[in-house]
Amino acid sequence: METVYITTEYIKLESFLKLANLVMSGGEAKLLIQDGYVKVNGETCLMRGKKLREGDTVSFRGAEVQVAYAP
Repeated sequence: METVYITTEYIKLESFLKLANLVMSGGEAKLLIQDGYVKVNGETCLMRGKKLREGDTVSFRGAEVQVAYAP
């Protein structure tokens, strides 16, 4: 499992997918989230504005990425 660090209290799912280099653009992220391809903490998430905080896990296309606060 990969870890991606954030410097804010939370990050929106759409932005996180871009930060983790799982998608190329916000438009791509929007479509993939709406079509049910992204899971947050093991459950399909259709909300691109879902707030992710430390400890949350995003699953997409076989990759699992965990959110953590920057040290």
